[in-house]
Amino acid sequence: MKPIQLISPVDGRVYAERMPLTRAEAEAATARARAAQKAWAARPLADRVGLVRAGVAKLNEMKTRVVEELAWQMGRPTRFGGEYGGVNARTDYMAEIAAQTLAPTVIEDSDAFRRMILREPVGVVFIMAPWNYPYLTTINTLIPALIAGNSVILKHSSQTLLVGERLAEAFHAAGIPEDVFQNVVLDHPTTEALIAARAFNFINFTGSVGGGQAVERAAAGTFTALGLELGGKDPGYVRADANLEAAVDTLMDGAMFNAGQCCCGIERIYVHESLYDAFVEKAVAWTNALTLGNPFDPASTLGPMANKRFAAVVRNHIAEAIAKGAKPLIDKKNFPADDGGAYLAPQVLVNVDHTMKVMMEESFGPVVGIMKVRDDAEAIRLMNDSPYGLTASIWTQDYDTAAAIGAQIETGTIYMNRADYLDPALCWTGCKDTGRGGSLSYLGYYAVTRPKSYHLKKV
Repeated sequence: MKPIQLISPVDGRVYAERMPLTRAEAEAATARARAAQKAWAARPLADRVGLVRAGVAKLNEMKTRVVEELAWQMGRPTRFGGEYGGVNARTDYMAEIAAQTLAPTVIEDSDAFRRMILREPVGVVFIMAPWNYPYLTTINTLIPALIAGNSVILKHSSQTLLVGERLAEAFHAAGIPEDVFQNVVLDHPTTEALIAARAFNFINFTGSVGGGQAVERAAAGTFTALGLELGGKDPGYVRADANLEAAVDTLMDGAMFNAGQCCCGIERIYVHESLYDAFVEKAVAWTNALTLGNPFDPASTLGPMANKRFAAVVRNHIAEAIAKGAKPLIDKKNFPADDGGAYLAPQVLVNVDHTMKVMMEESFGPVVGIMKVRDDAEAIRLMNDSPYGLTASIWTQDYDTAAAIGAQIETGTIYMNRADYLDPALCWTGCKDTGRGGSLSYLGYYAVTRPKSYHLKKV
């Protein structure tokens, strides 16, 4: 068995190395999680909520350390301060709605009958978290799973090995039992063997379409519930009545923030012909104002991609588009830190179409294609011409117009005049190859619990 290495995109060195658990060690870990779950679920809900909130508070105390480690692990500039805003907001909301969401639904409570539906924890929840927002994507499932009374086993991406360790450190320091929340390092064969052996009652996976397919294959025939957040190719549509300045600033930030490595990042933009030239001009100026550099440099607004192989995919998409007639508008000379490896200059492409990978396949990097459209109908057709469906951003001045367009788009979330944002009160979900299931909102609790009916009769 080989160690799992974390190669830092900052300088290419091995930043961390961990040995994966053997099959026997992994089975022992899941057995401990299952044994500990009943006692955890038996605790009062208020106690579980308090311990989870205390765990997040402990994580907040680690901010300086966490922000530095994130830069080393996946390249995000330290100036952005980690993911604490979202972690805290999502935790607070899910904690606040727990009692109401998990309360029994009483159908009848009379002298003759007591009939009700309860929400019961599923048991052992397995989270396979990605590297791009390693704390936020874990929190989405970890918080409701623990509050609902499940035990949790977390397997983090090899690119962000230390994130799982910090979460476990914080939650254990707060008093959550070590067997109730375990961070583990697993290789693919052991992971697939555990899934096939029904070691888990719910599996949440965030990653590639291929990864999601592997999870489904491993779980085939086990009837284990799955939550899969997979690929995305999220569009923005700028209508003729849009606020141009706001649209440029938000959509370009959605395309470039975190080096374009956002689950719901903007990867393609459609602009009404009346605003197209102005939008492109402003988008180019916006992009040229970025500074690519070492994430520890306070001046850097764009860090390296998390791995040089991810950057290679983006370079391939750009080259293929240019070969097919696309026009690049950003001069690489403006970004001297581009080293042909993990450090990648951002790019804005025009003269693009849907024969190009950059408009159809997930690039997951700092590149965006911009197309001119005549009307809503053309924009809707192009937005739907994708194997993915996570979010879509519509820019208009009218709620009803946005809702009417949104009703025709095959996606999980419709935004009006914003992008690349998760509202914890709304379900985070997708369709098509983006996956299935949902997290956050009250529905996030439904994913990690099951209904149990009580039909009680007096005689």
